Amino acid sequence: MTVDDYRAAAERLLRRPWPVQPIRSQFSVSFEFFPPTTEDSTGRFTSTITTLAAFSPAFMSVTYGAGGSTRERTHAAIARVQETTAVPVAGHLTCVGASNDQTQQTIDRYAAADVTRIVALRGDEPQDGTMAAGAYPDAGALVAAIRARPDGDRYDISVAAYPETHPRAASPQADLDNLKRKLDAGADRALTQFFFDTDAFLRFLDRARGAGITAPIVPGIMPVVDFGQIARFARRCGTRIPEWMPGLFEGLDDAPDVHRMISATITAEQCRVLAEHGITEFHFYTMNRAELTAAACRILGMIPEPISATTRRVAS
Repeated sequence: MTVDDYRAAAERLLRRPWPVQPIRSQFSVSFEFFPPTTEDSTGRFTSTITTLAAFSPAFMSVTYGAGGSTRERTHAAIARVQETTAVPVAGHLTCVGASNDQTQQTIDRYAAADVTRIVALRGDEPQDGTMAAGAYPDAGALVAAIRARPDGDRYDISVAAYPETHPRAASPQADLDNLKRKLDAGADRALTQFFFDTDAFLRFLDRARGAGITAPIVPGIMPVVDFGQIARFARRCGTRIPEWMPGLFEGLDDAPDVHRMISATITAEQCRVLAEHGITEFHFYTMNRAELTAAACRILGMIPEPISATTRRVAS
């Protein structure tokens, strides 16, 4: 992508295909966070969720390590969202590293905290390669188990989808079949892995609809907070980094303002193309940073509410 390409992108943003009013009936956003680990990162986490709550997201989700490796931090982060904002919160839940009894106990704990949104995931296998005894074998089984609970109807369940195919899937078709099983088991929607090839998402969406999948498939958008970090994430999860992208960030370690400008333009152009193709829901992987995600929401035309209207008292 050249400078002229980005100039053209900026011009297209001025002709954005969405009307300025009414905004909130046009687009819906959700935000994902990971549990903070230090006092400083906890302060940044609180500031970030407060800032982004002003965009009235459908929900905020908090990640959960495989086997519950971040279990207590996840529950603490969820409590922080509930104490600080009026936004519904979704707890992530992985299953292969825990017995089904342990997984059910985690769901019970979510329910006791009035968390009825769950992002149901298989999760990575433990480092020794062995699944926990009695673990649900995959996310489809986990979704079915949630729905089979006496209170199963109260949960809003999201699952993962992979526009560029899960790296461990036998084939793109096998990966799509697995997504359909999860949705048929009772999931409400799919949130996709992040991607930068918008055409890949649109082709995947067409294939999913052709396979009889009617549930919402929400694109996962990853603003490039740190290109090196994102590139490492992409290698692990099978996301393709376009050829034009690395050069845009080369040599910007000491130029954070330029880095942010390029990142914001990439995210804006991605959202613009998706909006032109009728996408109205977006799930942002925030990396616990507010600025780029907030910029994307504003580009979508979303105007933040006053902070006092979207937050609660921060617990001391």
